[in-house]
Amino acid sequence: MPCLTIPTQFGPLTLWEEDGAIVRLDWDGNGTDETPLLARAAGQMRAYDQGALQAFDLPLRVAGSDFQRAVCDQMALIPFGDTVTYGDIAKALGAPAQAVGLACGGNPIPVIIPCHRVMGAKGLTGFSGKGGVETKVALLRHEGAGGFLI
Repeated sequence: MPCLTIPTQFGPLTLWEEDGAIVRLDWDGNGTDETPLLARAAGQMRAYDQGALQAFDLPLRVAGSDFQRAVCDQMALIPFGDTVTYGDIAKALGAPAQAVGLACGGNPIPVIIPCHRVMGAKGLTGFSGKGGVETKVALLRHEGAGGFLI
């Protein structure tokens, strides 16, 4: 599967493509594949990293259950700089908040599908990407959503 790694302030991010869609983003790898889609995704990621992009416009494919895809669809609706709770997403989907939390943790395309914008009922929770909660805080501060941390 073609992949491309780009340096960012959040660490080196590797974008993975399959059948014309971005299917994964992680902090592993040293991909050097330069497909048209990966080049476009890398450009958008660089723009996001520089504060010049607030919404990604890429074809995405989330593997997993219908519920996993539904949770990812809800997360994709959260605007740049905003946060919601697991309970908010659970209410929208008619599902338990704990199940939403597990699905958020299984998000295969973090940052682009902004699971970092989802909080627990009492505030900040974990993050499945490298660096855990520290990376989540860095992403939220980058988006100007870190006011709850003060």
